[in-house]
Formats: sequence, structure tokens, C-alpha cells
Amino acid sequence: MAGTIKGLTTDQLEEIGCQIILGNTYHLALRPTSELIDELGGLHKFMNWPRALLTDSGGFQMVSLLHLADITEKGVTFQASCFLTQSPVDGKPMLLTPEESIQIQNRIGADIIMALDDVVKTTITGPRIEEAMYRTLRWIDRCIAAHKRPHDQNLFGIVQGGLDPVLRDICVRGLVDRNLPGYVHSIYAIGGLAGGEDKDSFWRVVAQCTATLPEDKPRYVMGVGYPLDIVVCSALGADMYDCVYPTRTARFGTALVPEGVLKLKHRAMAEDTRPIDPTCACMVCKNYTRAYIHSLVTKDAMGSQLLSFHNLYYMMQVCMQLFAENGNLFLPATDLSKI
Repeated sequence: MAGTIKGLTTDQLEEIGCQIILGNTYHLALRPTSELIDELGGLHKFMNWPRALLTDSGGFQMVSLLHLADITEKGVTFQASCFLTQSPVDGKPMLLTPEESIQIQNRIGADIIMALDDVVKTTITGPRIEEAMYRTLRWIDRCIAAHKRPHDQNLFGIVQGGLDPVLRDICVRGLVDRNLPGYVHSIYAIGGLAGGEDKDSFWRVVAQCTATLPEDKPRYVMGVGYPLDIVVCSALGADMYDCVYPTRTARFGTALVPEGVLKLKHRAMAEDTRPIDPTCACMVCKNYTRAYIHSLVTKDAMGSQLLSFHNLYYMMQVCMQLFAENGNLFLPATDLSKI
């Protein structure tokens, strides 16, 4: 992963008002490597991005690459069963410890970095949920100790505990008690959601965590990008989100509109001379018709690029409106982890 929103330039991201983007520590560590990024002046300079950067810890791959991951108290070992999980140096399995995750992120140089947590899907039940929650608290202490740039990079702690309100409460209080270091203030993230649980359970956990986490510190719901979820979570007190949804759905020929989604691949779009959204002021809606984009989607890269621009613009407008109405602390990150 080379630090890019697929098909869009950093100038275009600035144009739509993006304030912060997210890079995937795991993928950046493998390619082009955090050492090279550090040598070339950090990720801001490497990808020509003058605004804020956030990197995740690499922990999400415990879920997305679960069949290749061996999780122990020491860290997570990604087995050498495919090239993406091998060390780029010698091809050996990659061990990601809390210390190594922080060291990689220190080298990458993001403004906000994430602690390595033990991630499990919310659909899993039994003792594994409790094990992961307590391990997350033990690992945050190792991350704090390993953090060498506390005056340059804010460290987020991640709340785990599945759908169990008791475990979530223990984790929240444990993280708050640690008063995480940072040059502005401590910051907290709500993790382990959007993994297949029902909406009521998902929103209940968010409501529980935001009610307990300090109101004067950003609350970040990780991996959330559907417009409805962002509106609901903002109403519940969340401030910040990340997701690949706007760009991923664009590559499947789908545009985000106030009514929901518009599928540009449908035959009905072939002769439709209207813009994607007549109420939208983005460059795409001002200059291109549904018919033109229909002729491109899934056939030419320009189609997914135009839809990606529109979808990100749409999401930024939604979140700016929420910001104006609710005074939320942060605008959403754009997730670079899989695009």
C-alpha cells in the first residue's frame, strides 16, 4: 500500500475539504516499508499530504487475515501463507507486537497513532471476548512505554469488549485511568464494531462508550462509514470515523445520494442526462451526466474515479453539516487501508 486514495490526488482531497486521512500500518510496513518512509521524510512528505494523518495499529488484520494470524500475549504473528503476510526482507512470518506497531507508526510520522489491540469480531461469543479485552489493556501499557514521540504524535487507546456492557465498561475505565499521552489531549477509539452485529447492538455499545468517555476528548468509532451510522453515532456523541465504503462502492458503480444509493450500472442510466445528484455542487455533478458515467463504470478507470470524487464529496458534506449542527470535534478520516 503506497499511501493513496485510489484514483484521486491529494489536491482533489483538499478540494473536497478532507482534513485527515488514514493509512494502514500493516500494509505500509510491508510496502514501501516504514524505514523507507522515514528516510524520505515521513508519510506527509512521501505522499504530498499537508494536512493531518492517522495510522491504525495493524490490529484489524487480526480479523481480516484471521486464518493467517496466530495471536499470543507477545503479539500477532502473520503466517507466511501468502506474500502479503511475509517480511519484505527475508520472507519469514511477520510478528507484530505492541512495541513494533508503535515503532512503525513513529517512523511513518502520522499525527495520530493507534495502540495495538486484540481485535475479535463482535459475532464471536465466549471467553475469547474477555481475553481480548484484558489483553488490550495490557498491550496499551506496552504501547505507552514504546511511544518515543509523545510530543509529536497523539496516541489513541481502543475500547474493546464485544457486545458485553460489563467488559466494555471495564475497558473504558481502564483506558481513561491511564490518561493517554499526547500534545493536545488524550483520545479514545471505540473498536471491534461493524463486524456483523445488528444495528441495535452496535448503536447500544457506541452509546455506552460515548456516555462514559470524557466529553472534552475526541471519540472515534472505527471502521464505520455508512451515512446512517455516522448520523446516529454523531447524535450519540461520537466525533470521528473511518471507512472504505465511499470509494469501494464507487468502484462497483454506485453513487451516494440523499435518497440512498444510485446504481450507475443499471440500464436505465444509459440515456439519463441528469447529474448524479441535481442538488450536489461537486465537480462531477456539475460536469458529467449519469449517461456518461454509466458508459464508463466497470469498463474504464475514469468511471470509478469520478464516482469516488462524488462519494467522498457527498460524505464530507454530510459530516460538515453534522459538525455545524452538533459541534463534533473532528471530521471523518478517509481510510487508505484497502484502496
